[in-house]
Amino acid sequence: MKKYEIMYILKADLEETARKDEIAKLQKVIETEHGKVTDTKEWGVKDFAYPIKEQSKGFYVVLKVNAEHALNEFDRVAKLDNNVLRHLITVDED
Repeated sequence: MKKYEIMYILKADLEETARKDEIAKLQKVIETEHGKVTDTKEWGVKDFAYPIKEQSKGFYVVLKVNAEHALNEFDRVAKLDNNVLRHLITVDED
């Protein structure tokens, strides 16, 4: 399986329980599609250089993932989820 890094930004105004549920839901999308999350880092709330979807800050999360086909489903779910402001999937060269 290839290694990927996924960074996504959640709305900063989510309560802690809602944010934890959102992170778990997005991780489950990858695991349901036979991918494996090897590392999760929560960077916390950061200010944006410019507004994104009328928000001035967001909660950053970075995942290290081993996957083949799970990324297509993650991309689809993240685009439809109103709590995800942005996401980026890159190949992890490590």
